[in-house]
Amino acid sequence: MTNKKEELLTPIKIGNLTAPNRIALNAMECNDADDEGNPTKRTYERYARYFEGGAGLIDLEAITVTRESRGRLNQLSVMPENEKALKKFTEEMKKINDRAVFIWQLTHSGEISHPDFSKRVTVKPHADFGGELLSEKDIEMILDQFVLGAKIAHECGADGVDIKICHGYLGTQLLRPYNDRKWKYGGSFENRTRFVFEGYERVKKEIDDPGFIIGSKISFWEGFPGGFGSAGPDTAVMDNTEPIALVKGLEERGADYIIVSAGCPSITLALSQPDRRIPDQVYLHHTFQKTVSDNVSPETVVIGSAYSIFRDGDNNLQPKVPREKKSLTYWGNKNINDGVCDMIAIGRQTLADPYLPNKLLSGQQEDIDWCIACDNCIELLIRQKAVGCVVHNREAAQRLKEVREKEGRLKFKLT
Repeated sequence: MTNKKEELLTPIKIGNLTAPNRIALNAMECNDADDEGNPTKRTYERYARYFEGGAGLIDLEAITVTRESRGRLNQLSVMPENEKALKKFTEEMKKINDRAVFIWQLTHSGEISHPDFSKRVTVKPHADFGGELLSEKDIEMILDQFVLGAKIAHECGADGVDIKICHGYLGTQLLRPYNDRKWKYGGSFENRTRFVFEGYERVKKEIDDPGFIIGSKISFWEGFPGGFGSAGPDTAVMDNTEPIALVKGLEERGADYIIVSAGCPSITLALSQPDRRIPDQVYLHHTFQKTVSDNVSPETVVIGSAYSIFRDGDNNLQPKVPREKKSLTYWGNKNINDGVCDMIAIGRQTLADPYLPNKLLSGQQEDIDWCIACDNCIELLIRQKAVGCVVHNREAAQRLKEVREKEGRLKFKLT
């Protein structure tokens, strides 16, 4: 039997691919593409570190299938005009490390598209947002864009795609009970899942490649009235019925993996990425991960997220047990051994130290630069600046300093 301390470092099969270890790098938007959505020098340097770092799976950040409605000014884009640049980018990354499973997270921002430089659209107007009401024809066109994005990813040499249905983006907006509008994509669970289920069916049919994997990052419970995982359009009561039906439906349509998250950063940020002052919501994530694991087959890989908050055990989690029993490695190994999840994903920690996997592999845990969950990286994203860890990256720290001096330390809201 594998030593429990080493479980994170063992290989795992995902579809017909094999990841060399059970550490995944979450899709982290970093807003450093050029004006056409192509990778820049900064994008290359960042991902080169990710590939050098030795993670088993790398999820390319929230790459938008449209320039018309997007959340970031300099967001990576996956359209025909980007294919040449993306193919070169993928080839260069695989030269660095061809063992890591490289998937692309396809997204559309919907109601959280930024109105300053794109069109905000909505499936049903929300109190905090708004935008132009999407028609059934609009959704069908967006579905075409997702399928085209998957085809481009395949042509560029990606190992698979992550159809994003989490964190308040369009895929999530359609799934919510709040979407009780009477149309083809709202009201009943069947209607609200039509977009993602048809997307899976088309991708599997139109990309006939058994080596190309498909999955989704999901928000199991968004934590506000009418959000996904709630019992109805006007209640925040948690109800697992629809999340369980969703993951079963994804698996039936060929999902090779599910990345389990929660919350909506524009509304329930501390649920999506637990807050360092009151981090205890991280334990909800373990329940969500275990629920998914219990309801899919062993062949469907369950990837748990929200592990960055644990760091090396130096955190505010209660009760006050020895640090080694509050750490990322402790909970990652324990949850894999206990059947809570099959892999763990790190997000903010990826920005702090993308070399964490190799440092664990080489026994250099003491040299890891740990994320302190200050969330200044999120402030850079909100301010539409290139994102980095301001604690461990001098350039990112200077960028934040400059923007604060220029704009003032204002209250901000994720849009």
